[in-house]
Amino acid sequence: MATAAAMDDRAGSALRPLFIGIVFLGSFLLFLIQPLFARLVLPVLGGSPSVWNTAMLFYQAVLLLGYAYAHAVQRLPFRVQAGVHLALFAAAALTLPIGIRALGGAETGDAAALWLLQLLALSIGPVFLAVSAQAPLMQAWFARSPDPAAASPFFLYSASNAGSLLGLLAYPFLLEPFTALPAQQTMWTAGYLLLMALVALGAFTILKAGVRPPATAADSATETGRRPVTWKRRLHWVLLAAVPSGLMLSTTTHITTDIMAMPLLWVLPLAAYLISFILVFSGAGPRITRIAVWIAPVALLVFGAGGLLTVSQSASIYGLASILLLLIVATALHGTLANDRPAADRLTEFYLWMSLGGVLGGLFPALIAPQIFDWVYEHPILLLAAALLVPAKPLTRRIGNLWRGNGLGRALRILTPPVVLVLGWWLGAAFMAVNTPPVQVAAIAFMALLAVLAIGRPLMFSFVLLNLMLALGGWQQIDISTIDRARQRSFFGIYTIQNSHSTQTRRLLHGTTMHGAQSLDPALSRMPLTYYAPMSGIGLAMQTAPSLFGDGARIGVIGLGSGSLACFAKPGEDWTIFEIDPLMVEIATDPEVFSYVSQCKPDVRIVVGDARLKLAEEPKDRFDLLAVDAFSSDAIPLHLLTREAFETYARALAPGGVLMVHVSNRYLDLEPVVAGIANELGLAARIRVYGPTPQDQADYSYNASIWIALTANEADMTRFTEATGHSEEWTPLRARTDVPGWTDGFASILPVLKPFWKGD
Repeated sequence: MATAAAMDDRAGSALRPLFIGIVFLGSFLLFLIQPLFARLVLPVLGGSPSVWNTAMLFYQAVLLLGYAYAHAVQRLPFRVQAGVHLALFAAAALTLPIGIRALGGAETGDAAALWLLQLLALSIGPVFLAVSAQAPLMQAWFARSPDPAAASPFFLYSASNAGSLLGLLAYPFLLEPFTALPAQQTMWTAGYLLLMALVALGAFTILKAGVRPPATAADSATETGRRPVTWKRRLHWVLLAAVPSGLMLSTTTHITTDIMAMPLLWVLPLAAYLISFILVFSGAGPRITRIAVWIAPVALLVFGAGGLLTVSQSASIYGLASILLLLIVATALHGTLANDRPAADRLTEFYLWMSLGGVLGGLFPALIAPQIFDWVYEHPILLLAAALLVPAKPLTRRIGNLWRGNGLGRALRILTPPVVLVLGWWLGAAFMAVNTPPVQVAAIAFMALLAVLAIGRPLMFSFVLLNLMLALGGWQQIDISTIDRARQRSFFGIYTIQNSHSTQTRRLLHGTTMHGAQSLDPALSRMPLTYYAPMSGIGLAMQTAPSLFGDGARIGVIGLGSGSLACFAKPGEDWTIFEIDPLMVEIATDPEVFSYVSQCKPDVRIVVGDARLKLAEEPKDRFDLLAVDAFSSDAIPLHLLTREAFETYARALAPGGVLMVHVSNRYLDLEPVVAGIANELGLAARIRVYGPTPQDQADYSYNASIWIALTANEADMTRFTEATGHSEEWTPLRARTDVPGWTDGFASILPVLKPFWKGD
């Protein structure tokens, strides 16, 4: 016996690091391919939150298929399953290197999500499926090994999520800044082949050491391991996995739409989601789970009560608080899930149901919510679902007994619902409209106290939390949703139409970023406002177009917005506007919403689709003046600011033409990027930084703006700047040696990222 045990220990000492390495590398590759392929597909669909959420849904769905495959194949004799799995690896390797497969032109509107899912399936589906099976299948293999830890191989899942987190962070912070896309694709291919070799080595090592049957419920040392796996238990697994998955996506959409559209911000919610798995499947998992379960209700109250707010002040702090809330709630729910794991022989089934929950949770915010909600209502809904699922206990035994009492307890049970309902409605209706803020603060504090007392009673706690949400901005959001066309949602974003009585303007907002405004005064309704002031860079360029190019100037605009630029059009000019979002076209061309287009250029040609692809279809020398103004909130469409994109623009410009690029951005300093591209292509470039006077800002809603003009040579640039009448205010661009011009194969936003606290 001692000899057998010693042999098992020696086998375990070799198997454990090998299998940790396999699951770590597999998960690393799995999460590395996600941002890598996103960079490949960026020139096709851009980078809105919906693109990322749809891609995440695909990854979760294929992960589910991989887990289902692992669950099915592990039932075969070990030699057979090893052969089948290696054959799948080899077949998928035939699709390498990863790249975009031919699928025709990108769809727009509601079909964009389905088109993206098809593109992902054709391009990376086979390799993603093969790699996604690693976490559960390698644990199932390890459970059949002679290693002493084989009876509980769940620690490998912690290593798997550590690999996922490193892969997620390695791309934007290590690979993207220092390597080009072809090198990244080659490295991923090499990693895939190494993984296949390690899997083969793992199978050989187990066969050599001797295949053992996995531990069963009867062998389990824990009560949960011995419990039978019923359908009620499976449903609980699905729910515990679904809510954090959906909350991760809804947090991403919420903070990038209604708080701050800071680039790379999408990394943080996914990182928090993965960290929760690492924590709860580690050796300290049960203790961490107890702490998270105790903290979660308080965190939901402190951070989640404002889940229906649109924040413009202290946005950075609120955004980070939202991510912290996600981490706490995900740890509480994932920890509850981990504590309920079955014996090793049901391991793959456990992961299969967990993966199904992840897919269902992602399906709601990624595909369903954008179709039925005009705002990110899925976020507070998922917060409430979390409040129902967290197995919290009363803060003290006395509080728990209080609710069960016959006197005060009965009064609490009967009176709490109507009291919080009335207070929530009153606060929502009167918030910021009553001249007695202390009364409001006292009412909110009283509702919060009732919520604290209700911790441990999920239904009551969730009901009080719901009414707090409604009181703190919820009724205002619902009120906006009831107004016809006040807010609309598409695959590419959420657009809100607001009337400002202080400035007498109607504004178009994409999240927290203004995309245009129009005066409500009929006498001023043809005047472009915001970034398009007459003395802004684009205002001067548009006004000089007739003198530079004649009465029949051909004008191209990338990005429609509210249609402000159309009111610079002169009779006889030929205008074409490129816009990727059909909903934006509906908004801008509806005279009851914005009348710039209908008043100033009703015959404008509007081309719907990705501007770069559509512009490539236009004839050479098509435009005399081309304006690039295609911002999706402050998250820029990176593929429109690469050297290849500028080559497309240059091809579309006639001799002597002018390219105008809008680079105003709260989070990125784009001037050196354009300077690098201009230097590489030999273009002349000048920048105009416009700042309105306080009077103009108050009277006409003019905003500060930064526009860059580019021409084929210095002679054309001199001709242009002198024609504007402000040649001295067009200055050379500031180049940086550490910021090369972006290309489709190499681009990193890290060197040009402004400190996030300066973006508020």
